[in-house]
Amino acid sequence: MGDRVHRKAPNITLKGMIRMINIQTLNKIAACGTEKFDKAVYAVGDNVENPTAIMVRSAKMHDMEFGNDLIAIARAGAGVNNIPVDRCAEEGIVVFNTPGANSNAVKELAICALLLSSRKITEAAAWAASLKGTPDAPKTVEGGKSKFAGPEILGKTLGVIGMGAIGGKIANAAVALGMKVVGYDPYLSVNAALALNPHVKVVSDINDIYKMSDYITIHMPYTPDTKNTIDAEQIAMMKDGVRLINLARGELINSQAVIDAIKAGKVAKYVTDFADDIVLGEENVIVLPHLGASTGESEDNCAVMAADELMDYIENGTIRNSVNFPNAELDKTGDALVCVLHKNAPAIITQITGAISGEGANIENFVSKSKKDWAYSILDVTGNVDADAISAIDGVVKVRVL
Repeated sequence: MGDRVHRKAPNITLKGMIRMINIQTLNKIAACGTEKFDKAVYAVGDNVENPTAIMVRSAKMHDMEFGNDLIAIARAGAGVNNIPVDRCAEEGIVVFNTPGANSNAVKELAICALLLSSRKITEAAAWAASLKGTPDAPKTVEGGKSKFAGPEILGKTLGVIGMGAIGGKIANAAVALGMKVVGYDPYLSVNAALALNPHVKVVSDINDIYKMSDYITIHMPYTPDTKNTIDAEQIAMMKDGVRLINLARGELINSQAVIDAIKAGKVAKYVTDFADDIVLGEENVIVLPHLGASTGESEDNCAVMAADELMDYIENGTIRNSVNFPNAELDKTGDALVCVLHKNAPAIITQITGAISGEGANIENFVSKSKKDWAYSILDVTGNVDADAISAIDGVVKVRVL
């Protein structure tokens, strides 16, 4: 990274505020989200300068330069591939997403995809539409329906890879539809597990999903480690006639491997909302636009959740649903909360507390959490705080005093 840059954020409080807090929007964000910001405190819009925070949906941010005032970015959605997350961490910018806000919308589309993969509905509709203007179309439609027969999902086994907010809802919905459901998620949280229907069987080996399932749907984030989670090797383990659904990220499934398997008769159907030239126009492939979160309700939920995350961090120092820093919160009982983003490295916390105590201040309460290479410490302090002294500590990337 070269020379380390100390990014000293403004001392943001709601009382005695010197200037407005600027929130820049890079995409159209639902009004129910932007309207949550108090207009007496916040200026929100596309053209605000020197933003304290940014709200974004799909705009590409990798080539953007970030100003010194920027402390947070909130993605109104789950995926953050359009945001330079690692660079943001180095610059002390907390990146939030909104997990679960669009989960019902994606669940509904996944159930639709499940049925589309079975019943040749899109093919039947296209064929029926092609008969417009032909003589005796109703009789032709009735006589031709047999070529669009497909299996029922009742009693079949659905494999769900990724059992988070979306995958868990899909699993429960599939149980309600009479399916057997097996799920896999190495990071399954306690809350997610408790939300699952007891008839959902969670397996510890992903290969069990491939071997047991008649249908497989994947709902996990894309990382270098998850690229091509389903490839030729995994397809070879599957049942003949398996049906695959990918509404998560295109890179999770090797498109060419799926097309090869369809042509070989191994895969019966592939439904995806990630279009690439390999899958477009292929028989037994249904390609949709990326519609998972394309509902008014989902966009509203994501916008509100993103706004709440930003306000809670700006005003209270609370981090929830960050992808590059740990979740942490602490109530203020003293004069100030000292919020420090720093490397997860030995002795930094000792240096931070030493810098505060060296000014004669008292630490009333303290919390420190880590997430991989990064950590977040919040100190409830009575007395004066020298933020510059803390910023000078090697490994500290941002200090805020609230």
